[in-house]
Amino acid sequence: MDRIDAAILKRLGADARASVSQIAEQVGLSQSACTRRIQALEASGHLLGYAARLGHRRLGFRVTALVDITLGTQVEEDLAQFERAVAAIDGVVECALVSGGQDYRLKILCRDLDDYERLHREKLGRLPGVVTINSSFVLRSVPTRSEADAIFAGR
Repeated sequence: MDRIDAAILKRLGADARASVSQIAEQVGLSQSACTRRIQALEASGHLLGYAARLGHRRLGFRVTALVDITLGTQVEEDLAQFERAVAAIDGVVECALVSGGQDYRLKILCRDLDDYERLHREKLGRLPGVVTINSSFVLRSVPTRSEADAIFAGR
């Protein structure tokens, strides 16, 4: 990957809706050359996909929960079983195996606290291998950099 590929990724990270012609102009390539580079970035796994950022609060999901979960074991098959079960829960937007005092951190979007309480009781508490669940609620999200800006800062 060279500086042009980095510039393409940074541009797409800032605005995935940018047209190939806009990107090509900004990075100094023809449209066909830019298209080939974007396709190569996709094929190589440097560019995993395109997504819209949703206004979840405006869509009725007013509570964001950060949930730390500790399991009883670290056996790979138990971790895999837990991960499969979490993937089936509506509202879970992120699941990360983490280091430290807990095993997993989940990010969950809920309509309200009653919705979270139901999810906790009916889903989280029934996940395989769970020993402890510790929930925190986001009071305010502070705007941060895009992944592309963080990765390519200073380039």
